[in-house]
Amino acid sequence: MRVVVTRPEISAAGTAERLKFMGHEPVLLPLSNAVHHPEVAADALASPHSALIVTSAETLRALAEIGSVAGIDDSKTLFAVGEKTAAAARSAGFRNIHIGSGDGAGLADLIASKLDQPDLPLLYLTGKPRAGSLEIRLEELGLPVRVTEVYEMIPVDYRPEEIDERLRAHPPHAVLLYSRENTVRFFDIVGQQPVSLCETAFLCISTRTADAVPAAFRPRVRVAESPDETALLALL
Repeated sequence: MRVVVTRPEISAAGTAERLKFMGHEPVLLPLSNAVHHPEVAADALASPHSALIVTSAETLRALAEIGSVAGIDDSKTLFAVGEKTAAAARSAGFRNIHIGSGDGAGLADLIASKLDQPDLPLLYLTGKPRAGSLEIRLEELGLPVRVTEVYEMIPVDYRPEEIDERLRAHPPHAVLLYSRENTVRFFDIVGQQPVSLCETAFLCISTRTADAVPAAFRPRVRVAESPDETALLALL
C-alpha cells in the first residue's frame, strides 16, 4: 500500500522505516516543521517548579539544544504523556519518569494521583499549537501549572508539482493523520490541487483528529484504539 506520512520530517523517517518493514510504500508529506526556542526553555527550567510535564518528543529535542544548562539529573520528576515521549526523556537523561496513557486529560489525572498539593507550580514544557486539554484538567483538579512554549510547529508549503509527484500521479491508499492541526493542513493542501482521494483511507490517531476530517471523507475514516503510532499503524 502507498501510505502518506504527514508527520514532521525528523519523525517521519522512523515511521517510514516501520512502514517498509510492514511491506508498505511510505510517501513522505511533512505538513509542519518545528522551530525550537531553547533560550525560553532554559529560562523556564531555571525558575522554581515541582515537576516537569512533557507531551511531545519535540520538547526533548528543544531541551537538547541547551545541553547541561537544562539541569537534567536523575532526581528530576517528569510526567510524560505516553511511552514514546518517555523514551525520549530517558534518552535525554531523565530517570524519575511517570508515564500517562497517551492523552492530556489522562496525564493530568495521573499527576494528581502522584502528587499532593505542590508548593511550587508544575512546569509544562510544550509547543504551539496544542489541544489544551491538559491545562484545563489540571485547573479543574486545582493543581498549579506554568505553561511554557519551547517550540512552534510551522506549516510547510508545497509547489503544485510536488503535490503532483506525491499524491496525484499515484493516489495513496491511506493517509496517516496525527493531530487536528495536521488534518486541517492536509485537507487545505489537497483542496487547492486536483487530487483524487476517492479510494483513500484516512487513519486518525484520535477522535479529535478524526473530527477535523471534512464530512465528504468521513466514511473512510478509521480511528486508532489508543493515541499512539503503533495503534495507528495497526489500522493498515
